[in-house]
Amino acid sequence: MAQASTTKCALITGASGGIGSVIAKRLARDGFAVVVNYAGKPAKADEVVAAIKEAKGQATAVQANVAEPADVEHLFKQTIGTFGRVDVVVNCAGIMPMVPISGGDIKLFDNTININLRGSFIVMGQAVKMISPGGRIIMFSSSVLAKSFPGYGAYIASKAGVEGLVHVLTNELRGRDITVNAIAPGPTGTELLYEGKSEQTLETLRKLSPLERIGTPEEVAAVVSFIAGPEGGWVHGQVLRVNGGFA
Repeated sequence: MAQASTTKCALITGASGGIGSVIAKRLARDGFAVVVNYAGKPAKADEVVAAIKEAKGQATAVQANVAEPADVEHLFKQTIGTFGRVDVVVNCAGIMPMVPISGGDIKLFDNTININLRGSFIVMGQAVKMISPGGRIIMFSSSVLAKSFPGYGAYIASKAGVEGLVHVLTNELRGRDITVNAIAPGPTGTELLYEGKSEQTLETLRKLSPLERIGTPEEVAAVVSFIAGPEGGWVHGQVLRVNGGFA
């Protein structure tokens, strides 16, 4: 039975760490009941839920692989069953392996497309069926599309596809009170970004932006908060490049 049918609910995929976990905490602070989706890190997801509850928010963790239709259907049904509704869907789940086009591992390519693009397609399709009137669908792309760095072929292909899906779904939702947009962050200070990188590499990343710094997950979450909030209802069919002028 739903716990809080009058409280708006946000479902965030890939919310067990990185940018997703910060978005989950920000939307909880904004007053949303939050579903913290994770694929394989239950302890991390539980930490996010515990932090939200400690701050007097409402949250629950639900496991699902976004590339599996049955998992995603269960995720949405569990969300409705727990909180009675879903008003905001943020699809933050994704992977970013380096795969050169010549000689690259085709299995890594397939897995990247499977999670990043197929997963987005499945989440978007389920969101349209289940989201409340006035709902917001927020996908994740990347500002690296403008740079075409070597080794990013699989990732860029997947995220270019996500942007295409956003524009198509915008038109498919004509006449419905539901918006769909994408966030395309530049280099953002998460564990994934810093892991294994030298200070020289990090300095190069800083210099990519005219602001000469790396963005924060909180800055990305603030833009999600705006789109998800009451003043974001006229933003539709857009890709917001939250990157400090990176591209």
